[in-house]
Amino acid sequence: MDGEKDQAGEKKKAIVVGPWGGNGGTNWDDGNYSGVREISLKYGRCIDSICVVYDKNGKPVSGEKHGGSGGSSTAEIKLQFPEEFLTTVSGHYSPVVRGGTPVIRSLTFKSNQRSFGPFGVEEGTPFSFPMEGGQIVGFKGRCGWFLDAIGFHISRHRTTKVMQKVQQRFRRLTSSVS
Repeated sequence: MDGEKDQAGEKKKAIVVGPWGGNGGTNWDDGNYSGVREISLKYGRCIDSICVVYDKNGKPVSGEKHGGSGGSSTAEIKLQFPEEFLTTVSGHYSPVVRGGTPVIRSLTFKSNQRSFGPFGVEEGTPFSFPMEGGQIVGFKGRCGWFLDAIGFHISRHRTTKVMQKVQQRFRRLTSSVS
């Protein structure tokens, strides 16, 4: 997955951030893709499981379900890919039971166009990863009975040469004004 190319044929650069949450469960990593199309969550007092449908060069690719089979509620998030893309994920983590290890208690997703959530219970330690000038192109984390921890693969948007020139001219204008 790391050798994926963008439209210009250049190798995509993705950075990995996180995970946030607890040390329970086992590691998983979906890798990085062209983008995120859909996210399915099962949740109740915490996030029980997550399953993501990614985009790989214009085709949908389903990731595995990560987490347990519990959860009294379901959320289906469908992004209007490719115009709409995931820019921010935030949430909370803490133990669900006394003496237990921390798990992801809530998740909120933001795209470049709208917000989804919060899903779950907003209790415990908050975390947020806003990505200015980029998008979330993959998920990773830890899971067992629940979603124990979550992290992300991030890709920067490539601006076109025309946009770069406009930005440079704008910077020159604003610096000569001040």
